[in-house]
Amino acid sequence: MRIGNIDLGERPIMLAPMEDVTDLSFRLICKEQGADMVYTEFVSADALIRNVNSTTRKLSIDEAERPAAIQIYGKEIGPMVEAALIAEAARPDVLDINFGCPVKKVASKGAGSGMLRNVPLMLEMTRAIVDAVKIPVTVKTRLGWDCENKIIVELAEQLQDCGIQAIAIHGRTRSQMYTGEADWTLIGEVKNNQRMKIPVIGNGDITTPEKLVDYFNRYGVDGIMVGRASIGAPWIFREMKHYMRTGTRLEIPAAEKMALLRRQIRESIDSIDEYRGILHIRRHLAASPLFKGIPNFRSTRIAMLQANTFAELDEILNRIENELL
Repeated sequence: MRIGNIDLGERPIMLAPMEDVTDLSFRLICKEQGADMVYTEFVSADALIRNVNSTTRKLSIDEAERPAAIQIYGKEIGPMVEAALIAEAARPDVLDINFGCPVKKVASKGAGSGMLRNVPLMLEMTRAIVDAVKIPVTVKTRLGWDCENKIIVELAEQLQDCGIQAIAIHGRTRSQMYTGEADWTLIGEVKNNQRMKIPVIGNGDITTPEKLVDYFNRYGVDGIMVGRASIGAPWIFREMKHYMRTGTRLEIPAAEKMALLRRQIRESIDSIDEYRGILHIRRHLAASPLFKGIPNFRSTRIAMLQANTFAELDEILNRIENELL
């Protein structure tokens, strides 16, 4: 699979863009664990052109994580084009446009998946961004606004005509948010559309190596994005790559997994500060499958997610590690 001149190999696995999740540290770890391409957290065009520090920090790309994409979102063409040029100057390999974020504060203002209710504006914006930058432009979107308006088959073709070089599709509508099961049938229809020439990337509910391979085979997509299943489990890319190569499950020792989580904690603290770094990492700790199945874990879990200092959190993780090992 290729995006412009970027060769990602056959059946690449990508780390999906996720707000408050795919920071630089996490992207680097996922890359080391086998992710073929990574995406930044989504970047607000309006905040970027106002030079908001917390937003501009999201543009940092490390050579070790390449190929990497910066994803931007917004509701107006002018600011989106300006933001695209600022993002391009940060030297990502790809510029991705977010037409899929379903959260109310984004979609209700017409950005993210809100663009699914204004396709002419979406297409005009896409053409303007493609014309403005020299790097490959891609789009991530959903099946449609709601179940009565699943427009993705026609929309994907229209976006291709705007000059994008790949499209990623989450198998839900905006109205579904993240509920129910992702429907990949329309993603498969997009891929099977003979008029589609660009890579089609599927996204949604890819939680195991077995499901990854099954969906590659069943729907014929060029690539697959893994999102929520990687939170607190960056080793999932290593497991998936091993399964794709061998057809067998890779058993990663609990000590290795714990070491990766500890690394995330340290790097989160180093990049922000102790208190906010620990707050940031709680989402990964809360979601991590490493702690599932530990008997009588509820009180320990609460303590882990309420820890405010590294020393306190480290002591709790030491106790957990003793149980795991």
